Amino acid sequence: MSHEMATRPIGRSGIEASVVGLGTWAIGGWMWGGTDENRSIAAIQAAVDEGVTLIDTAPAYGQGVAEEIVGKALVGRRDKVVLATKCGLVWHTQKGNHFFDVDGKPVHRYLGADSIVHEVEQSLKRLRTDVIDHYITHWQDPTTPIADTMEALLKLKEAGKIRSIGASNTTPDDVRAYLDAGPLDAIQEEYSMVKRDIEATHLPICREAGVSVLSYSSLALGLLTGKIGPGRTFEGDDLRKGNPRFSPDNLARVAALMETVKPIAAGHGASPAQVVIAWTVALPGITFALCGARNAEQATENAAAGRLRLTASERDAISAAATAHLEPA
Repeated sequence: MSHEMATRPIGRSGIEASVVGLGTWAIGGWMWGGTDENRSIAAIQAAVDEGVTLIDTAPAYGQGVAEEIVGKALVGRRDKVVLATKCGLVWHTQKGNHFFDVDGKPVHRYLGADSIVHEVEQSLKRLRTDVIDHYITHWQDPTTPIADTMEALLKLKEAGKIRSIGASNTTPDDVRAYLDAGPLDAIQEEYSMVKRDIEATHLPICREAGVSVLSYSSLALGLLTGKIGPGRTFEGDDLRKGNPRFSPDNLARVAALMETVKPIAAGHGASPAQVVIAWTVALPGITFALCGARNAEQATENAAAGRLRLTASERDAISAAATAHLEPA
């Protein structure tokens, strides 16, 4: 794997970032059974040292915890990274659309201008920076017109608080509404070898409009690392507990898929997870793959996937196996 880390532009923003990004949901601890700050900081710093320039976080990851950890980790390294965070999942107001409760406190989806202006200042403070490179609406708010949200984001861009605009957890209609309202640089959606629906729904619109696509849960919450065997159990608030994707049936399906992935990995001197990430970013229309890491070792392993190049026949073999062993919708 002697290649350089591959980089690509974020939409038409003029910002370039590494194809493998670090996602920090698990680092926030929430729904992942807690967090260890020192290990998390080591993970972020290892990723940056290995050429990962895209760091993705959000206020909702531990209600500020992940952003604060990222801010600490990037002291002295801020200029090396493209920093992405989000807005629209709020607990400072009850406006918008009630989404869920954390420890008995309501969290709302709200993308009104008043709230976004408040949120961006909070994020800048936690992240210890004066500009957010990529600012993303985390979930969509049915109570606020997208045109109003885009207007607020464009004002932040003019003010130099943010450098590019993204939207996450969208419908194709949402994407069209953003594009009608202004320059949308990227969308962020769940995508992996076992969850490929956006190939038909979102990717054609994005390709045509020059919108980048950041995939999250690219390793399907650890399922596609090849490290979670059929006997694995999950405890406490771990979101994988009781998730049908981690049922014995589905773990067996993934094990069958891994039979195709493992020899390809061995041929490259790579791990199955690295091959899965490389396959993901090689897919036409997927620009970046966000991968979680909770320690330096995982971060280093994921980063190396950005230097791995699969052949066309390897990619085709994996795609065929993924189709054959797809989990039921």
